Amino acid sequence: MDQEQQLRNLRDFLLVYNRMTEICFQRCSSNFNYRNLTMDEERCVDDCAGKLIRSNHRLMGTYVQLMPRMMQRRMEEIETKAAENAKAAETSSAATMTPQELQSPQPLVTPTDT
Repeated sequence: MDQEQQLRNLRDFLLVYNRMTEICFQRCSSNFNYRNLTMDEERCVDDCAGKLIRSNHRLMGTYVQLMPRMMQRRMEEIETKAAENAKAAETSSAATMTPQELQSPQPLVTPTDT
């Protein structure tokens, strides 16, 4: 794995981690009078983080299953569009030819003819 991909993976992980921390803090932290979490807050944070991690795993599993089909469909769309563009280019080049060019093909000049 190249360094750029590793950096992207780290950035994605940190974004998910920071978002999870923010969500669980907002849901679970209610008493700021003490330095440590209360038992209720600790249980809430464990449940919240566990739920988000399980959700993330399910999402990634679904993504891994669907990605090959999505890529195949995208490749088919690209191939279809390329074929349409080639056909349009062929049609437009034929439309710019004069009627004489369409009726009589130009003779090929070979080096022995000159």
